[in-house]
Amino acid sequence: MRRNWCGLSDYSVSCNVLQTPVYWGLADIFCPHLRHARKEKPMGQRTPLFDLHLALGAKMVDFGGWDMPLHYGSQVEEHHQVRRDCGVFDVSHMNVIDVLGREAKAWLRRLLANDVDKLKTPGRALYSAMLDEQAGVIDDMIVYLTADGYRLVVNAATGAKDLAWMQSQLGDFDVQLLARSEMAMLAIQGPQARNRIAQLVSSARAELIRQLKPFEGLDDGDWFIARTGYTGEDGLEIMLPADEAQRFFNELVGAGISPIGLGARDTLRLEAGMNLYGQDIGEHVSPLASNMAWSIAWEPAERDFIGRQALESERAEGTAFKLVGLVLEERGVLRAHQVVRVAEIGEGEITSGSFSPTLSKSIALARVPMATADRAEVEIRGKWYPVRVVQPAFVRHGKTLI
Repeated sequence: MRRNWCGLSDYSVSCNVLQTPVYWGLADIFCPHLRHARKEKPMGQRTPLFDLHLALGAKMVDFGGWDMPLHYGSQVEEHHQVRRDCGVFDVSHMNVIDVLGREAKAWLRRLLANDVDKLKTPGRALYSAMLDEQAGVIDDMIVYLTADGYRLVVNAATGAKDLAWMQSQLGDFDVQLLARSEMAMLAIQGPQARNRIAQLVSSARAELIRQLKPFEGLDDGDWFIARTGYTGEDGLEIMLPADEAQRFFNELVGAGISPIGLGARDTLRLEAGMNLYGQDIGEHVSPLASNMAWSIAWEPAERDFIGRQALESERAEGTAFKLVGLVLEERGVLRAHQVVRVAEIGEGEITSGSFSPTLSKSIALARVPMATADRAEVEIRGKWYPVRVVQPAFVRHGKTLI
């Protein structure tokens, strides 16, 4: 089976910022995989908010081919702002694909490891992996049931690859794929996010926001408002016409909602134990070794989704590795690709690591042998440091989980 215990052999383009190395100070500590961001003027794809980011003083970096804000000043303060109150992210680099047609459900039930038949009411959503035949993760995504089909939100750098794979799997299905490149996307995240946004929109939209359940998204005119996110906090992700994005973003910032960059987004998602495609998951590792088993719908047994046979073989043989959390109790910084040693068992590797602003400790996600218990060691600059092995989630909804 085409799989590697340590995940990917190198970075995917989803976090490919490997240009001319420069020193970023705190960004090197809190978001080490972004430490090689380009110092020269970015020249990648731009979201509708690019000029506004510059006007707000953002430090721009290349992220999967997109010019995106790393931070607007203090990355640490931006992180705390989301945990304590709320902030707004430009996530317009994400890809939105609508799946339409008479056989949209049947096709998605074959395409995805999770089962869209669970979605009974328009607006409901689920998280799923899209696998290849060897059960490697092509991408992970959120799927919403809409009034006329389904809406997929997939990762920024994998959009073209995802769409090509989907098209190759259409066969004779009566399905149409519509890439919604005319839409922008803002994520307003934090415990006060919904209350703050409800005060700035129409009464109808405010009522929709109040009624939304977690993992639910609904249309309101040409806006799509979802109660989802990538921070471990409550919040909203709003898809809206690109020509309205700058005005709305400006309105949010003018109302005191802080703009937040990629650096804080990365430390927030890491604290929440959320996988980053290209680091924690990818085509060379299965969801069973990526803390994603919960997102696989095994029943009904007759649903023959892509990758099922390989997953069943792996499950029968026993998965050799698992994704865990690590906490460094001493001073130092855990980073991707550092070796993890488990006494008398074997070795693994860190997939994502950073200093946690909330915990004031260095934390990581790591793929380690299945028999790993609660202690291990990590090699940092030629020296071995003890780490505590924990469940791969450190902070959710402002609460420490370790």
